[in-house]
Amino acid sequence: MPKIVMTFPEGKHKVLTMSYDDGKSADTRLVGIFNKHLVKGTFHINSGLIGLEGRLSQEEVAERYQGHEVSAHTVTHPTLARCPKEQIVDEIFQDRINLERIVGYTVRGMSYPNGSFNQQIKEMLPILGIEYARVVESTGNFSMPDNLYEWKPTCHHKANLMKLAEDFVNLQKKQYLYMMYVWGHSYEFDLDGNWGVMEEFCKYIGKREDIWYATNIEIVDYLKAFHNLKFSASGHLVFNPNASSVWLRVDNDIREVKGGSQLLF
Repeated sequence: MPKIVMTFPEGKHKVLTMSYDDGKSADTRLVGIFNKHLVKGTFHINSGLIGLEGRLSQEEVAERYQGHEVSAHTVTHPTLARCPKEQIVDEIFQDRINLERIVGYTVRGMSYPNGSFNQQIKEMLPILGIEYARVVESTGNFSMPDNLYEWKPTCHHKANLMKLAEDFVNLQKKQYLYMMYVWGHSYEFDLDGNWGVMEEFCKYIGKREDIWYATNIEIVDYLKAFHNLKFSASGHLVFNPNASSVWLRVDNDIREVKGGSQLLF
């Protein structure tokens, strides 16, 4: 049987994703930095607070985040673990409805407001159409998520960002998959007067050929696409029932399995 492992698109073994909460006006500047360096981010929005002072309007939400992902953050930003289940359902599901009306695509992820969640909430999310949820506890490493409903980032942007970026860039062992996941709030750069931190980070880590730049949902979709592949018992044949391609390392070769196709090794 051939030795088969998943890779990221085009055979890459590293992925960078960014995650920012609340939909504040400072996101405009942050998105501009991301776009300049071809970095991709996910922006978790409270739809009930859109248009309030210091926050983007509906029109700005629809425009600013093109090429990135808009994700749920509840309607009004409550501490979910203290809420009755009826309110939890309403906060998350209505946030999806509102955001989907604005951006024109399905909203399938979220981050927990105030970092608040529990086992009951995690079990409710698939029924509400949520496929992942980010927490605030950071790993400090580059591991892939073990639980998509308790998705731990690598770090907040205040936590030793450039040292972690350098470590990430220098990772060369292709027998592993690595993910650098940075989170925060864009308004913190205004409060701290340190936009240069993100400028420096994105300039250093962006536009690299061995890194896949992806939104949170793109990573989720790719992982699910891999697990949906249908391998023959011998391992010499694979069928991809997904619409998109999945890349594999087969022995020492990178092979693309195109959507809807069958590939013989």
